[in-house]
This record gives sequence, C-alpha cells and structure tokens, in this order.
Amino acid sequence: MRWFITGSSAGFGRVLAETLLARGEKVVATARDPLAVADLVEKYPNAVLALPLDVTDPGQVRTAVDAAVAAGPVDVLVNNAGHGLLGALEELSDEQIHDVLAVNLLGALAVTRAVLPHMRARRRGHIVQMSSVGGVVGNPGHAIYATSKFALEGASEALAGEVAPFGIRVTIVEPGPFRTEFLGRSLGHATPIPDYEDGPAGALRARNATAHGRQPGDPVRAVEAIIDVVHAPSAPLRLPLGRSAVERIRAKLEAQLADLEACAEVAIAADR
Repeated sequence: MRWFITGSSAGFGRVLAETLLARGEKVVATARDPLAVADLVEKYPNAVLALPLDVTDPGQVRTAVDAAVAAGPVDVLVNNAGHGLLGALEELSDEQIHDVLAVNLLGALAVTRAVLPHMRARRRGHIVQMSSVGGVVGNPGHAIYATSKFALEGASEALAGEVAPFGIRVTIVEPGPFRTEFLGRSLGHATPIPDYEDGPAGALRARNATAHGRQPGDPVRAVEAIIDVVHAPSAPLRLPLGRSAVERIRAKLEAQLADLEACAEVAIAADR
C-alpha cells in the first residue's frame, strides 16, 4: 500500500511513517519542512516521497496531492497534522482559535477533498482521520481543541456514508494520552485568567504541566493498531486507542444515553 501522511515530522505521523517503511510499505511523507523527514528518504530512498505541505495553504495542498498522485496511487490518506491549545474558551485569542481550526479541521478537510477525486476514480481507498478522545468528550480547558475534533468527527461520519458506494472507507482514530509531542512542542497555551485557575480549566493546566512524557500510551502500539485496521477486510468507523479513551468515551455515551432517556417523553411530545 501507499500511504499519504500529513504531519510526518513528529508524533503519530512520524511513528506511523517509520513503522510502515520498516514493514515494506510506501509513504508520501509530508511536513511543513520536508528536511524533517530527510533521514527517512535517505534510509528508504525507493519507498519515500517527501513533500512540503502546510495544510492551511490551499495551493500547497493541491500541489502536494498532485505530486503524490503523479508518482503513484494513494491507497491511504492519514490526516495527522494538528496541534492542541490549552485554555478556557474565554482565555483564547481570535488568532489562536483561527489557527487551531485552520489546521485541525479545515486543513484536514482540504486534504481529504483533494485526495477524494483520485480515490473515487479508482473506486478504492481508505481515509484515516486522526481525532482524539477530545473529539467525543469535551474537556474543560480544551474548548477549541474539542471544537475542532468534534467537527472533524461529524464531517467524517457524514463522509463515510457519502463515499462508501465508491469503495472508500473512513476510520476516525480517537487516541487518549500517548507519549507524543502533544503536550510538548505541539501544545499552545492561552493567557490565563485568574478566575479560572481554581476550576477545571486550571486543574487541567496543572496536570498537563507534569504529564509530558509520562502518558500511558505507547505510540508504536497505536500505529500498529491503525495499520491493522486499514489492512482488515472491514474497519470500524471509530477506533479509540488506550484504556483512558475507552473508559472516558464509554462514560460519556452512558451519560448521554441517560440524558436522552430522561427527556425522551418531553422531546417526543414536541412533535404533537
């Protein structure tokens, strides 16, 4: 298979690229600075195509996808590029909100839309959207990150139904805490407002300050699970990764179902 991966320079994207190449698969490794993956090109010269790609730049999106397709088929698209932003909603600046949505949501959708004509023409393909447990559970202190991932999940769920007739599959990956750069260089920070420091948003800020590098999740095991799902005859729409993700998503769904049952009678009566 040939995989097109955004954000290949670090985190899950980097580990995924390394794992695939070690297994003998081919990779289009994209990054804002392709020099960040030059070592992969040197080690696997016949299996890697390194391309510059800022997913927020429509011109670069088109150019990168065109170059990838010109060199061979794209079997799997992995929208991995993204970053977090720590802060309560009120603490965020307009620029910070725009930047997160531009990368995590609009960038992923732009690359997806660019690759789809190629996959649709071939009547095959797999799109892997890197979401998060934060795409299911809105964590106080991660308001805009949750916004980007909730929106990506909604778009991807609809997309899955749209492209299924063309033999294209969609998988939404929902990792919990893993030992990547998410809490390191990839995490932005809002300017704190003192009133929030004693609440949930401040508590999250405090926890994250000491959590980097100590997360329970192993990125290698995570990408192996993703690869296995892509190669499987059938794939789930959603793939949570890590015990924390499973437990938090289960609790959220159970609470949501309880809310639904509690207001079902009143809700149904609105149709009369």
